[in-house]
Amino acid sequence: MSNIKVTLFDGRVEEYESGTRLLDIAKKHQSEYSVDILISKVNNELVELNEKIYKDCSVDLLTLECYEARRIFVRGLTFVLIRAVVEMFPHASVTIEHSLSKGIYGEIHKTPTLNKEDIAIIEKRMREIIAEDTPFNKETMSLSRAEEVFNQYGMKDKLRLFKYWKEDRVDVCKCEGIYGYFYGKMVPSTGYLKQFELMYYEPGFLLRHPDTYSPNVIPEFKEQRGLFQVFREAEEWAKILDVGDVGALNDKISTGEMGGIIRISEALHEKKMAHIADMIAEKRDKVKLVLIAGPSSSGKTTFSKRLSIQLRVNGLKPYAISLDDYFINREETPRDETGEYDFESIYALDLNLLNEHLNKLMAGEEVELPTFNFLTGKREFNGKKLMLTEDMILIAEGIHGLNDVLTRDIKQENKFKIYVSALTQLNIDNHNRIPTTDVRILRRIVRDHRTRGKDAETTLLGWTSLRRGEDKNIFPFQEEGDVMFNSTLVYELGALKKYAEPLLQQINNSSRAYSEARRLLGFLNYFLPVEVNEIPNNSIIREFIGGSCFYKD
Repeated sequence: MSNIKVTLFDGRVEEYESGTRLLDIAKKHQSEYSVDILISKVNNELVELNEKIYKDCSVDLLTLECYEARRIFVRGLTFVLIRAVVEMFPHASVTIEHSLSKGIYGEIHKTPTLNKEDIAIIEKRMREIIAEDTPFNKETMSLSRAEEVFNQYGMKDKLRLFKYWKEDRVDVCKCEGIYGYFYGKMVPSTGYLKQFELMYYEPGFLLRHPDTYSPNVIPEFKEQRGLFQVFREAEEWAKILDVGDVGALNDKISTGEMGGIIRISEALHEKKMAHIADMIAEKRDKVKLVLIAGPSSSGKTTFSKRLSIQLRVNGLKPYAISLDDYFINREETPRDETGEYDFESIYALDLNLLNEHLNKLMAGEEVELPTFNFLTGKREFNGKKLMLTEDMILIAEGIHGLNDVLTRDIKQENKFKIYVSALTQLNIDNHNRIPTTDVRILRRIVRDHRTRGKDAETTLLGWTSLRRGEDKNIFPFQEEGDVMFNSTLVYELGALKKYAEPLLQQINNSSRAYSEARRLLGFLNYFLPVEVNEIPNNSIIREFIGGSCFYKD
């Protein structure tokens, strides 16, 4: 058999026999890594380690220290959980709901209802399955055969999904006689999944795992009840709309019901915004500053504009102040570990001046507001003055809004903090959740191209760095908000589809973003397109696809 050349990520070139398994290459280099190699990239495309290579290629070996490998780890762990439940409680069913507290929240539906003792039984069986190191085997079967298999399991969610399948074959995964359908790649075997924690979290469970920053340990558990309640609210909204998964959404699209779904979804948003405005108005004698924070592409800007309208309905006059205008001069900006300016650091802002101005405004004094000149990198004062009247309220939007260091000199009773994020409750099916970051990255790709002329490759390549900043500056403070607003719209992925797909298709396999582009294209393939003509011009999704009444396109 002829030899092939394999170029590793660091430029080393090695020769292997054609037909060598990627797993064998991974085992050869495992000692160079501190954690297990879980998946590979071959010519920038994700390929499972059980696959063989037959041509010269580049190979990158990925561990839990990257987001792509973490998804695969969690996917394998989820299958082990489902298998353990099937074996220990044959009449129970599992739903994987959403991320929470550095893990995955889900529910096990059984009689009698789930309890701590059940969780202990399931965890024990999971550890036994992992110790057995059972392989995950891929099997390609006809669509009709897949429907037969999952019908026997009583998995109507998968039957709804397959109803709109565009091919006549389906790749399923098998682990010791148990079939599963999972969106994405899988680890080679159960033995790769040793590090996890399963805990009872009423009324369901938390499946916790290492993260990319600490791949060798389970992170400390931190309660996130506020976030949990927002997800529960999203679940209730899904029931109102009768749309709990992609198959159900596609049913609504195919039967021409999307106009009603769009109107109800937007009405639910408006009702929530009005409720938040009412909460602020009830405290108008105290609250003079509304702080809005959230991760990239969560819709903060449109939210703040719509909230301002609702505040006006309550007789308040909102005034938006730009935190960007309080940047310190560029040469004084702190630097990150690479020596570059760290504009996302809270200390890139002049906290002393900001707090001085806020206190003076709340005391009824007049201040001259700064303007930051991004061309010169200097702060300027151009005679722009402000004094609050009794019915005025300040609105400040920025990544540090929930961090009390930002407004350290302002009394808590004078502040109202809002966390905005895109927290989708819509799942592909009961076992395949849609990560909230996927909604945001698709929003960002579409908006970056429309408003900044950026291609999807540039946006994807910058996303990991952006996520690190969010993990440092935003997510640790999300529970500090007085209220959380979920900006996701149940129909939006079908609306984003026609804008995002052609941008992702432009990325070829010479790009490091290729594997992520292919994953997102596969993900969007599940959705039927949603016509956007019925989406109102004040919708949050209009911030990304265009046509918003709040911005000039």
